[in-house]
Amino acid sequence: MWATAGVTVLGFLGALEIAAHRYGMHGPVTGLAREAVLPPKSGFALYAGLALTMVVLTRRQRLVAAAAAAGVDVVLFLVRWAAGADLSDGHPFGSGALWVMLGCAAVAVRRRTGPDRALMLKGVGLGLLLVAGRKTGDTWLLITAKTRPTVLDPYVATADHALGSPSWLMGRLLTASGTIGAHALNYVYAQLAVAAVVVALYQLRHVAAERRFPRHHLVRTFLVIGMLGPAVYMIFPVVGPLYAYGAGNEHWASAQLWPPSPPTLPWAVADLWPDVPTPVGSPHPIPFDGITPRNCMPSLHTAWATAIFIHSRRAPRVLRWAGTFWLIATLCATLGFGYHYGADLVAGVVFTVTIEAALRAHDRGWDRPGLRLVASGTAVFAALLASYRFLPVPMAEHPWVAGPLLLLAMASVIVGYVRTTARWDRRSAPDPNPPNPDRDPNPDPPNRDRDPNPDPPNQDPNPDPDPGPGPDATPDAEPQPEPV
Repeated sequence: MWATAGVTVLGFLGALEIAAHRYGMHGPVTGLAREAVLPPKSGFALYAGLALTMVVLTRRQRLVAAAAAAGVDVVLFLVRWAAGADLSDGHPFGSGALWVMLGCAAVAVRRRTGPDRALMLKGVGLGLLLVAGRKTGDTWLLITAKTRPTVLDPYVATADHALGSPSWLMGRLLTASGTIGAHALNYVYAQLAVAAVVVALYQLRHVAAERRFPRHHLVRTFLVIGMLGPAVYMIFPVVGPLYAYGAGNEHWASAQLWPPSPPTLPWAVADLWPDVPTPVGSPHPIPFDGITPRNCMPSLHTAWATAIFIHSRRAPRVLRWAGTFWLIATLCATLGFGYHYGADLVAGVVFTVTIEAALRAHDRGWDRPGLRLVASGTAVFAALLASYRFLPVPMAEHPWVAGPLLLLAMASVIVGYVRTTARWDRRSAPDPNPPNPDRDPNPDPPNRDRDPNPDPPNQDPNPDPDPGPGPDATPDAEPQPEPV
């Protein structure tokens, strides 16, 4: 299974590398190789990947790996500074973490054998997949922009009236909060992968001692969401209200959240977001530029934050509160920055719960409740996309009917997941009173009238400790002579 997964991932990365070079962009493999020397753009993600790799190491090996990564970063920073490199184009740290992960792979191949080699290679692969997943996402976003010249934002914006157009409301609130609120939510939004690693490290804390990975953990769900989500982008391309109905990144220029980017206002339908909700009309596809990603349907940030929330439910209280906070803050950020409509968030929640159910059902062997749960989640997700595309005007004209129906559809998937997984957990829980083979299976019933310490039958209640010889015993004496 691991060999098949490795070949599949390498083939997928190779195809993306070729596609990226066709559009004049660095692919995921090339981008990762450049970050080994140049200032990395994903410094936090690289150290998060190193943290995942270190779950297979002993405590002493972790200290050595962390010290080596910090030392390499210091040396590379000094070399770049002496060479006059542009240190502002990326993070000053992160390359050392990548070097240490590659070093762990070399140690596993050359100095480990058997299960130890396999375990260390799995740890390295897990860390590199986290970083490569981010690079893969960047390439996917470019492909969506180049291959989908028209977007379906008018359909989703019209259907979003059924939910009250929450992006417009949150956009006004976030704009009124000023620079502090924008920077706080942007940090939460950008460091979602780091929050996932914190929860994953708790789930994988026993890997070094048990010498094996648990059957199911957060990183699996994260990677599957990242692989399947961009495929839906290609089917349902949407850029978001900030770009389709607003001034684009220029709206947040005063907060200085991101570097300058090409203006998108000439491509927008109108400059309405976040002050004026869109009018209900006849939606139709609209053309858009070849740069802005079509990455709204479903909201993968909502999907990943929902996965963090689900996997943090069995963690300590601090992580449970952190998972809840990250989910709420991510929902506010996706709506407040104008990246997503409310309809995207509903689809993102259903998307994640269905994937999580499929992974857990696969681990159990696909019983009937698992098949039913995955089928219902898939059907609800497909129905959401179909309703956004073909029924947006009736949904906008009857919001008090369509809105509750959307929320009930999402709630039905959530309730089905909770009930089914709770039943699975009860069946797999250990028996609190396991059978004891040394215990008498049929003990005598208690009798209050019986002496608790009865005497054995045919036995003197006061036996003599030294009864002596019996009547038939021959005394130990000299034999008497026979009479004449």
